[in-house]
Amino acid sequence: MSSPENAGRNGDDDRHLTIIVVPHGELDTRSFVISYGKLKVLVVAGVASLLAFAIALAFFFPMLAQGTQVPALKRQLEELAAERARVVELARDLAEVEAQYERVRQMLGADATVNGDSSVLPPLRRDTTGTSMNDDPDATASVVDLWPLQVSGFITRSVNDGRSTHTGVDIAVPANSYIRAAGPGTVRVAGVDDVYGQYIVIDHGGDLESVYGHASRLYVTAGDRVLRAEVIGLSGSTGRSTAPHLHFEIRRGGKAVDPLAFVRQP
Repeated sequence: MSSPENAGRNGDDDRHLTIIVVPHGELDTRSFVISYGKLKVLVVAGVASLLAFAIALAFFFPMLAQGTQVPALKRQLEELAAERARVVELARDLAEVEAQYERVRQMLGADATVNGDSSVLPPLRRDTTGTSMNDDPDATASVVDLWPLQVSGFITRSVNDGRSTHTGVDIAVPANSYIRAAGPGTVRVAGVDDVYGQYIVIDHGGDLESVYGHASRLYVTAGDRVLRAEVIGLSGSTGRSTAPHLHFEIRRGGKAVDPLAFVRQP
């Protein structure tokens, strides 16, 4: 039970609050007297403490959540550092492979004039003008007479096969066999077509062009100068094709002619 005592006549500052505590089962009572001024201070202090505690909780939980993410972030940083180290190592390995590749090209005489049926390795890199760096300036004759593959293969369809009109020969070969330029010239087209898939058109001059279709990979781009027997791509089954093969055409004046009149199967 509580009761105010000594209420000040001129204000509330002199008022006091008496709190009487009666312990259960005991006759003795205890009294606590506190002034209204101190009570206000205690109330204000209590409210301020509660506000401070609430603000602390509001900041604590987001900081706690961020703290739980620190180990995961550290692991991600470690993984990124490891991946970066692997990329650097791969770059060194690639540089070494390119250097070895260049040495092999030089040993095989890739920069010399090509005669016979020897294949020229695909260029390692090309200059900014699109000219093959191993191009032979003397190999400019309009001669298209080389079998367009490293292997003999098997002709599954020719121009005069008695079926529907066909513009060239289809040569069945294993996928990723070397496709060779049938003669020296300039790459006019190196791209993708719905029918031919990945294909190449080489302008040999003298109104002659050769076409190589259904490749799985191209080693040349439009504007490149290529040598006779230079590897220009790999055989495949892209475009309108049911199995790995090379579609090979020769065009004269823009019209398809029989390639077997120019080249001989090994």
